[in-house]
Amino acid sequence: MKNTTSRQIPKQQIAHQLEYIEQVSRRNALLPEQQWFFCQTFGCQQNEADTERIAGMLRDMGYQRTEDYTKANVIVVNTCAVREHAEKRVFGMMGKYTHLKDSRDDLVICMCGCMVQQEHITEKIKKSYPRVDIVFGTHMQWRFPELLLHRLSGSKRIFEISGDSKGEIAEGLPVQRGEGCHAWLSIMYGCNNFCTYCIVPYVRGRERSRQPEDIEAELRCLVEEGYKDITLLGQNVNSYGKDLGIGMDFSDLLARLDAVPGEYRLRFMTSHPKDASEKLFRTMAEGTHISHQLHLPFQSGSNEILKRMNRGYTKEAYLSLLAAAKTYMPDLVLSSDIIVGFPGETEEDFQGTLDVVRQGQYDQLFTFLYSKRSGTPAAEMPDAATQEEKQDRFNRLLAAQEEINQVRQDAYQDRELSVLIDGLSNGKDDSEFTHCGRTDGGLLVLVSGEDLHVGDFVDVVITKTSLRALYGRAVRKGYHG
Repeated sequence: MKNTTSRQIPKQQIAHQLEYIEQVSRRNALLPEQQWFFCQTFGCQQNEADTERIAGMLRDMGYQRTEDYTKANVIVVNTCAVREHAEKRVFGMMGKYTHLKDSRDDLVICMCGCMVQQEHITEKIKKSYPRVDIVFGTHMQWRFPELLLHRLSGSKRIFEISGDSKGEIAEGLPVQRGEGCHAWLSIMYGCNNFCTYCIVPYVRGRERSRQPEDIEAELRCLVEEGYKDITLLGQNVNSYGKDLGIGMDFSDLLARLDAVPGEYRLRFMTSHPKDASEKLFRTMAEGTHISHQLHLPFQSGSNEILKRMNRGYTKEAYLSLLAAAKTYMPDLVLSSDIIVGFPGETEEDFQGTLDVVRQGQYDQLFTFLYSKRSGTPAAEMPDAATQEEKQDRFNRLLAAQEEINQVRQDAYQDRELSVLIDGLSNGKDDSEFTHCGRTDGGLLVLVSGEDLHVGDFVDVVITKTSLRALYGRAVRKGYHG
């Protein structure tokens, strides 16, 4: 029996949006020229997945996608609130887009996503960007067809950032996915963790999981459509199912999806250490389609800083998780996120972070200097370290990881790896390596060989390594489940 804590938007309301899509489509069909749309996405993979759904709605409304914003009749900017730099970039781009509207009365400019869910940002848009037509927050994305139709019909500027703070899930709306063999598959939305540095729970709402049958149905469609590398998305996938009340956790969902037949790989992100478990690692190890790749952010190697961050685990518990994961999957490819310069961080705290990096032996790190976000508890915390001290720590962290990365990359020399070809090489490194692809663990490989095509699984012998990529020769084709 389904738990109503995770609510789906009623089918009748979705049907209304589909009718709005049809109305805009009929309107555009009467126009003498093809109508175009342009989307720009900032931020995480979840934002990219959201943009695919907005693009699907626009496609069904009769618009065709263009990468030339000057050609567009509708411009949609999907924003990110995680870092201050992203906000500055968004407003920089908006100046360019709104300037275009001076000579284009038919242009509709839309802003959506996490950034505009913040009240002070919405007020700034109202006052400083009068040419922006539609602003809608993360909870109102499913109503985009309705909002666009109202604006096209002569409505005043539309600001819709309300919506239930608990969030609702919209199923059954169109999606336009990217070309190639990669696809995003959202399994849940929102976050309950309230890390003190993070704005996400405030702009995306609390955790709510999609029903497993809806996720499985979407996966089956992706496999049938030929997608070979499918990433399950959630702010914390390890919390999946807690709100459903059906006795299914993320490991159970992963096993259910793994049973779907076909030639494909399953990945997922992001995992929170406080909810990761040996059960998950065992499911990954025993799976047929599940990649041995784990992104497990630890953020800091200091227990005091982890407590201030409200992360819910200790350095020791985190390292124990890594040991368990590597026991189940000796070939595990591991990555993590680290914040340097969190308020109150000392040199001793930073040395704890370096210790985790050296013990973890990561294949890839995503490293960030702390960025203050208005509205989060960390923004009010005292901080004695200078910017120069923080930058010095950041540089030392990069140097330590570069040494580790070199050793780990070199260890692949002469090994044979399964690689999914996902594109053409840019030719800058060596013209011999015409294609690029990813290993089961997500490592970049530049590949030489004949008769290679995007979507091919090929066995590759590694002939050369570098910090950035592996290089190899294709020796045979074939999928290894």
